[in-house]
Amino acid sequence: MGTVHKYQTVKKILVTGSSGLVGSEVCIHFAALGYEVHGIDNNQRAVFFGSQGDTRWNQQRLQSAIVGFVHHEIDIRNRQAVLTLVQEVRPHVIVHTAAQPSHDRAAAIPFDDFDTNATGTLNLLEAARQFCPESPFIHMSTNKVYGDAPNRIPMVELDTRWDYADATYAEGIAETFTIDQSKHSLFGASKVAADVMVQEYGRYFNMPTVCLRGGCLTGPNHSGVELHGFLSYLVKCNLEGKKYFIYGYKGKQVRDNIHSHDIATFMEAFINAPRSGEVYNLGGGKQNTCSILEAFAIAEQFSGQQQVFEYVDKNREGDHICYYSDLRKMKQHYPQWDITISLIETIRQIVESWKTRML
Repeated sequence: MGTVHKYQTVKKILVTGSSGLVGSEVCIHFAALGYEVHGIDNNQRAVFFGSQGDTRWNQQRLQSAIVGFVHHEIDIRNRQAVLTLVQEVRPHVIVHTAAQPSHDRAAAIPFDDFDTNATGTLNLLEAARQFCPESPFIHMSTNKVYGDAPNRIPMVELDTRWDYADATYAEGIAETFTIDQSKHSLFGASKVAADVMVQEYGRYFNMPTVCLRGGCLTGPNHSGVELHGFLSYLVKCNLEGKKYFIYGYKGKQVRDNIHSHDIATFMEAFINAPRSGEVYNLGGGKQNTCSILEAFAIAEQFSGQQQVFEYVDKNREGDHICYYSDLRKMKQHYPQWDITISLIETIRQIVESWKTRML
């Protein structure tokens, strides 16, 4: 009998925002799983935030770390370029992390914000529908789709943080929470448009799409700036002895923080068992929450330097007093997945990363 040779097609993943925090983590993770990795990034973060937001260093890291990594210098607002690329690559997975990510910056650049976040997402969805409708489409959404509605939950003020006084939210904010009748910031509104469109393509066209409504997404490869990248920027200020500005809420505003590695492993779980038009609140959960004041204390532990800060008695527009993600739906649907990197370890890694980059 003759030998039967089985030729296995190498799976391809297309990652937008590939030089960013989550995008780069996804590229590294799926390259290790044997995927051919295609990244879309045009360093727009440097345009939005100046030289401090530049991500070329991360692009170079990927190009040296991943054999066969293909970088595509494309702006996702360029509809024809996106359609052409997806038609050529026909990826088995699309992970969409590219965005204008700052709700403060959005008010100054409303067209750029909406065109990037909403129209850019539509460009990718339609390209996927035309050329690879069976490929899982993973969209990095945001908890800002809930606007400032979480601030209407009764709060209790503790020594170093705010927390929910209503037992309904003991585990955090669930996906059933309203996104309507609240102030989102223009960034939040453009992300709502993208979020709903991703759901709609899943339901209307029966495509395997998911919105991951991120809390504070963090990790050592973040180019944190004041307007985006809470923990990364805080640590950078600490190490440089630069003044960090706290905007309102006594510095007791709370976020849950999830390491980019745990985001990538959830994406892997979703790809292995995709669903259509799904939504998950993706954060570190209650176990990985901290206030700004508490983050100062943890960063100081690892840097050995006292945090320099100034308090501004005005909160950011649409900002959350307290927000952490209820992870129960995610864990119910994907019981093999869990958070593996703690807040303490995450901050330690961020401190070490900034020390290395500052050499």
